Amino acid sequence: MLEGLDDLSVAYGAPVAAEPMTASEVQVLIERLTSSSERDIELSSRAMDEDEFASDVRDLANQPPVVRYLNLLVRDAYEAGASDIHLESTRYGVETRFRIDGVLVPAQPPAPGLGRAVISRVKLLADLDIAERRRPQDGRIRVRMEERELDLRVSTVSTIFGESVVLRLLERGGRPIALADLGLPGSLLDTITLLAKKPHGMVLATGPTGAGKTTTLYAMLGLRDSTREKIITLEDPIEYALEGVVQVPIHEQAGVTFASMLRSILRQDPDVIMIGEMRDATTAELAIRAALTGHLVFSTLHTNDAVGAIARLIDLGVPSFLVGATLDGVLAQRLVRRICDACRQPYTPDPEVLRMLEGSTAENSTLRDLGPIRGAQLTRGGGCSECRGTGYRGRVGIFELLVVTRDLREAIARGARSSELRELALRDGMMSLRSDGLAKVVAGLTTIEEVLRVTAD
Repeated sequence: MLEGLDDLSVAYGAPVAAEPMTASEVQVLIERLTSSSERDIELSSRAMDEDEFASDVRDLANQPPVVRYLNLLVRDAYEAGASDIHLESTRYGVETRFRIDGVLVPAQPPAPGLGRAVISRVKLLADLDIAERRRPQDGRIRVRMEERELDLRVSTVSTIFGESVVLRLLERGGRPIALADLGLPGSLLDTITLLAKKPHGMVLATGPTGAGKTTTLYAMLGLRDSTREKIITLEDPIEYALEGVVQVPIHEQAGVTFASMLRSILRQDPDVIMIGEMRDATTAELAIRAALTGHLVFSTLHTNDAVGAIARLIDLGVPSFLVGATLDGVLAQRLVRRICDACRQPYTPDPEVLRMLEGSTAENSTLRDLGPIRGAQLTRGGGCSECRGTGYRGRVGIFELLVVTRDLREAIARGARSSELRELALRDGMMSLRSDGLAKVVAGLTTIEEVLRVTAD
């Protein structure tokens, strides 16, 4: 072993250090090296017409090193639990990154000179125009991986150095997560369950893109009896197939919008309607009218907190008295990274962070009942091969549930300010996003830094 390291050090003229790796990890590295060095391809820089260019790029995209690299890339992304693959054209070639647990991390880039061919192969598989490099394009790729099938949603845009491509990984045949598995505190779980089982009204999930809003709506729909009720969803895109549920895909470019389809499905005699997103005034108004006429409506909005959903609906042109009459609850949420169990270790946080943490506990009585934060045993991940050195593996939700009580309905109807509405909600027992996050810090699920990262004002 030591003699081999010495020989390598002499051969390469540099010190060589050994690192522990499993047999499967070594095999993956061998495949990567083989795929990138098996064959060099020289890219032509001469001027070509569109047909000639398309033919040349198609030939490059089908070369074995390109095919093997893309296959390995998708497999690595899936095994790492990535939600997206980013292929970004830069001055120095194509860089590759995975989004894992909401954060971008570097991935194995293509060999020098193969970047454009890899992007072209993605476009070829997604049935996109490989000769069109200026106009944004969207497509899909279906991938079979052993016993599983993946749908890859492909999006391309033109940049200063070439094209940027993002592939969203969606598992076909996957099942939605149950409401009880989302990480809701017990009291919130009970309340959300009651809201999801109401005969009519409106329940909203809010938060930024990637916060898990659609997953929450699916979980709520899972509490309904699809054998006795007509449940219709409007989605862009449809992420999971729900048994007994009529799911309608939205195609904006074809004129199939949330607003136009909502008008149509209201004539389908639905009991429960799920609207993937309320993007415009027409959709919001139709959703409110549906809730007023005896339907239960689930939908999402992009707002920073639960109270902000009320102001957003009013900004979309919905009269405040109608918002107060139909809205039953708003669940604001974020996803924080979960501490890796394989490298979990105790630590002492920075005193300044602790002061910020303790100041936040005054906001909610539930956290005050947990005792002094300063004396709590906190943990974090040290970084290992299981978590790719990040200290985190997987995610858990943090939540803020606004239940529209009688006092809140009256305040909304008379146009009360958001600050007044928030004070009323906190008085009625609402736990804020940060408070729920800090409770999960004390429980050892995540870290202070993660909570502050996703709840920063």
